[in-house]
Amino acid sequence: MTPSGNNNLNGKTAGQPTTLYGIGASPGITVGKILVLRRHTRKAGWYHLAPENIDNEVNRFMLAIDQAEQELVHLRSHLAEDLSDALSIIDSHVLMVRDRMIVDRTVEIINNRNINAEWALAKSLGRIKKKFNDIEDPYIRERYSDVKHVADRVFGILSGREGDPFADVDDQVIVVAYDFSPEDALRLRSENVLGFVAEKGGVTSHTAIVARSLGIPAVLGVEQITRKCATGDTMMLDGHSGKVFLNPVPDQILQYQEYSRQYKAFSDDIGFYIHLSSETMDGFRVRLAANIETLDELQTVQQFGAEGIGLFRSEFDYFHRQKAPDEELFFQAYKTLISTLAPLPVTIRTLDVGGDKFVEHLPTNGLRLDLERNPALGLRSIRYSLKEPDLFIMQLRAMLRASVYGNLRILFPMISSLDELERVKQLVNSVKDQLRDEGIPLDPGVEMGIMIEVPSAVMMADSLAQGVDYFSIGTNDMIQYSLAIDRGNEHVAHMYDPLNPAVIRMVKKTIDAGHARGIEVSVCGEMAGDVMTVPVLLGLGADELSMRPSALPFVKRLLRKSCTSKLSDLGEKILRCEDGAEVRAYLNSYLPKNYPEEFNRP
Repeated sequence: MTPSGNNNLNGKTAGQPTTLYGIGASPGITVGKILVLRRHTRKAGWYHLAPENIDNEVNRFMLAIDQAEQELVHLRSHLAEDLSDALSIIDSHVLMVRDRMIVDRTVEIINNRNINAEWALAKSLGRIKKKFNDIEDPYIRERYSDVKHVADRVFGILSGREGDPFADVDDQVIVVAYDFSPEDALRLRSENVLGFVAEKGGVTSHTAIVARSLGIPAVLGVEQITRKCATGDTMMLDGHSGKVFLNPVPDQILQYQEYSRQYKAFSDDIGFYIHLSSETMDGFRVRLAANIETLDELQTVQQFGAEGIGLFRSEFDYFHRQKAPDEELFFQAYKTLISTLAPLPVTIRTLDVGGDKFVEHLPTNGLRLDLERNPALGLRSIRYSLKEPDLFIMQLRAMLRASVYGNLRILFPMISSLDELERVKQLVNSVKDQLRDEGIPLDPGVEMGIMIEVPSAVMMADSLAQGVDYFSIGTNDMIQYSLAIDRGNEHVAHMYDPLNPAVIRMVKKTIDAGHARGIEVSVCGEMAGDVMTVPVLLGLGADELSMRPSALPFVKRLLRKSCTSKLSDLGEKILRCEDGAEVRAYLNSYLPKNYPEEFNRP
């Protein structure tokens, strides 16, 4: 990337006040001059290799892989240990450099097609992109950006790269570019960089996570921002709301400076709440737990005062390895997780894979899961585990062996019928018998729960509740399946609405069914960490909310300023609404009145 001074403003007059909208990826408000960086994309270029040059080309590619790995390791060595999120992301990129989908496939193409490394790498990346595009879960689909950032580093080494575009930033600026890798974000850590804005990226992207770790205000996903501004223009960015103001007028700047002052006071106040109990003003307790995917996040869980793990996505530990882990590796990971947080509860979800998720890594007995016409309705989650019992049993053995080291809760995803639940319980009991016969200790009181994600589970919740110890409502999939909306489909994604009354009523029905049978009901997914929907979930009677760790203190602060009688009234009012617009209108009125510090913003 290089600084750019001249840009096509799409007909806009330079200096004209303009408001653009993106995604608030890292909180903070800042005003400054713009520095536009343009990444000069080098064409991969194709050329044929003589047979005698193939080995040299493979060697050139592998040397580029070695250099990319060394650069990342060097970058990591200069990070402070308290930047745990950034460290874990760089670690994942180090592993990704040598992922077989990148390395083995590229070497295979060089050998089989007698073509240069750049072109072969581009072909490999295209194949990977297609697989990620087919994934329905937006969180996992977002991980393709990490693969691309790693591949771009290798491309740069193969084709020659420019110098560090951030080295000559000697004025205080807001940096604008098409995209930033997490490594780019780390290099932006400078008193001269006030914030950054990009066309690509989202709130769950690793670039956003790094920005939040470093405290750099950032807005991502602003369409054509590099064409709508020029180096030297003035910008004000609001990393809370995702608004970007080009050439703001003085009144706007004054208004947002006051807002920034208020937010700083608010953020300083948040730290006070981290280690307080999660209860309402009238003493009603709600457990606030964390969702994590790797052991590297344990420090963050403790840092933000989580009362346990509400969801450990075990498939990420599975797929982030160079080879499939065996029972012992699973066991050691679970033992570390459970013992570190003991006596707090740790909920581990069994593999939520298949159909649309990383099918290359899975044993399929000859089935082509990547060819399923509709993977969201195919062989995935618990269906895959029951189809491949050896892998399922290996994971259950590891969990139950680790159970003696703390407070384990096992969670089974996408249960859709009583028959499925019964088959799962039979396998669990069989594994328990195996371990006892082998003289291996286990906790006989391990709680087992199911995720309520599909409409059939909601309708059968009263019956399902008789066979489990708790429910966990997976709101992301519940919304998708109940509204028949693919969040990754640009034509219908706008219809994906957490506040649709159908979703609200399904959540309520599930909670009531669980409570009628005397079991706890947790809610996880984006709704559980969104301060706009949290009061609704509390008003519906949720016992636990599980969210990304950084959201915990904000939700706890809101919870401690709540009263159960008011929350119950809110829940009843929302249940009477007939469409999402009516729900939003009511919340937009209710929330600023009852939580003025959280919701009264410009």
